[in-house]
Order: sequence, then C-alpha cells, then structure tokens
Amino acid sequence: MADTTTINKPDINGEILITPKAAEQVVKLKNENNIPESHSLRVGVKGGGCSGLSYVLAFDENPRENDKIIEIHGIKVFIDPKSLSYLSGTVLDFSDGLNGKGFVFNNPQATKTCGCGSSFGV
Repeated sequence: MADTTTINKPDINGEILITPKAAEQVVKLKNENNIPESHSLRVGVKGGGCSGLSYVLAFDENPRENDKIIEIHGIKVFIDPKSLSYLSGTVLDFSDGLNGKGFVFNNPQATKTCGCGSSFGV
C-alpha cells in the first residue's frame, strides 16, 4: 500500500520539495499535452547518464506498490522507495533563465553532476 504525505513547509528531511514555479510548470505540461487530471507526477532515478544516475519525470495514473505519495502545491507525486533514497532532500525547481529552460533538481546527496544537470552520482 502506498504511503501519502502532504508537505506544507520546506522541512524536507526524507522527502522532496517542489517549488511553486515547478508545480506551475507541471500543471502547464499536463494541460498542453492533454494529460488527464487523474494522472500524477512520477519522480525517480534510473541508472545511466554521464555521472551514473539520471533523473526521471513522467506522469502515471496510479501509484505502484510501496510508492511514497506526496502532495505539494496541489501536485500529487509518486516516488518509488529506491528513488526516494537517492532523492531525499531534493528540491525540484524550474528554470527559464539564460542558461536554458527546464526542470532543475537541487539534490544535496549528489556528489558529482554532469554539465547539463540531468545526471548525478552519489
């Protein structure tokens, strides 16, 4: 059974945080791509990338068994236990600055990252 947590403050020990700007972009992506309201954001990691692990963002309709379910800024997020161990304390933000536009993972556990910021090592 999935575990649900609602985060209202930035004390993210053992959790992740999504900034209001990133939450806004998630809603915008769902609307632009006709993703049903019932789908939630899946945040995870997978092996690969130049630093060893890569971040994953997707939309899923249902949580998987043992997923952690977090609600932040009205966004429901699914995270599998293995990914959560690598993402604990991470802040998911969205940047639209001069260096590019996209989601940014600020992961305090990452000991090395690649230049593009989409992969990391611990």
